[in-house]
Amino acid sequence: MSGAVEARIAELGLKLPEVVPPIAAYQPAVQSGVYVYTSGQLPMVEGKLPVTGKVGAEVTAEEAKALAATCALNALAAVKSVAGDLDRIKRVVKVVGFVASAPDFTGQPGVINGASELLGEILGDKGVHARSAVGVTVLPLDAPVEVEVQVELTEA
Repeated sequence: MSGAVEARIAELGLKLPEVVPPIAAYQPAVQSGVYVYTSGQLPMVEGKLPVTGKVGAEVTAEEAKALAATCALNALAAVKSVAGDLDRIKRVVKVVGFVASAPDFTGQPGVINGASELLGEILGDKGVHARSAVGVTVLPLDAPVEVEVQVELTEA
């Protein structure tokens, strides 16, 4: 099933990916009441990380920002896997972004803007959210970024 949100994704020249399979003991997303919580989404593209390393060292901030957008798209796929239809998104409540950072890198908010801006482009006002952007030493599989999303759904 696809609707207005998926049409907007296509309009932006993007494609909603398949849900990224878990790499450990967790579910990509769970629903509790009208809320969906995604697990941390890596910037996987067709089952692979396109880039690895630390932001501010092997990965530029601009590359990482684009990867954060990929994480957000993967998060939307995870939301759809439990909600059934992305048009049920009432609003994005919170985004948490993790940036594997070189010791002197302090641009985490700019990197996670990649996820926030894409959610806004796709969902408009429904994509406006609270957010945290955190620098960390390392992420799974040496990914540069990881993003988790919480959304509120309309009633089914």
